[in-house]
Amino acid sequence: MTPSSSESEEPARDAPGPAVRPQSLMFSFFGIHVLGRGTGVYSGSVIDVFARVGVGEEAVRSTLARMAKRSLLVRHRQGRKVYFALTPHAEEVLQDGHRRIWETGAVNRDWDGTWTLVGFSLPDSHRRERHDLRSRLLWEGFGPLQNGLWIAPGEKDAAAILAPLGLAEYVTVLRAQAYRPTEAADLVRKGFDAASIADGYREFLRRWDTGDRPPLPAAPDDLARQLMLHTDWLRLVRQDPHLPAEHLPEDWPAIRAETCFRALARKYEPAAARLADEVLDVIPVT
Repeated sequence: MTPSSSESEEPARDAPGPAVRPQSLMFSFFGIHVLGRGTGVYSGSVIDVFARVGVGEEAVRSTLARMAKRSLLVRHRQGRKVYFALTPHAEEVLQDGHRRIWETGAVNRDWDGTWTLVGFSLPDSHRRERHDLRSRLLWEGFGPLQNGLWIAPGEKDAAAILAPLGLAEYVTVLRAQAYRPTEAADLVRKGFDAASIADGYREFLRRWDTGDRPPLPAAPDDLARQLMLHTDWLRLVRQDPHLPAEHLPEDWPAIRAETCFRALARKYEPAAARLADEVLDVIPVT
């Protein structure tokens, strides 16, 4: 399950900056302030934090309940208070997001010239499974080359991608290189909407690379800006298939956008951490 696969709640429309879904912000919050700490966080203090980005109490409680129902969060009661902690599944999802942000990077300069191909043909009775497979492939950086054939640059752990879906009998996985008359650039053009990906990075830069003016002037503090920044960036990273740099324009905006993100993340972290320590009521969990 990908974090964004079933976000149906209304976005927060009075948040500083662009409207974002509360669940997206919730993943950023737990990824920054809970992941790896062995703690649960009191729902009331989550409400206090999210008020800073224009998300109301009802939306926060609804999102927490929905994530618990999806086995992403687990409740811990202490007296009359309810604390939420990450499940092992949620930790895996957030660790994957952390790797994409801080280790993989936004630009693929190490492509080895190969592609992972996934071909599938599912009967009409498996429509939901087909949707889940496509969602999973998109999450893992694949693009649809043609009907029933998806590709991704480099080597992908297809077995791990497909295992939770139980569709091995309907799927064929290959590793291949392009041969004439097919060129690697043709595969990038056919399988991926590079122009849309670039537009996403340019929009990020318009929002966050503001020169002498601080981004999101309506945000009350660096904790709010940190949550919005990470949420915006992770959304881009999730949608970016990490295409080979040599087949992208020289002025590919991901390079500048990543520099901007990292600089602002470092800038906001100290004050955001102090504010989180002051606001968050946490308990140790095992």
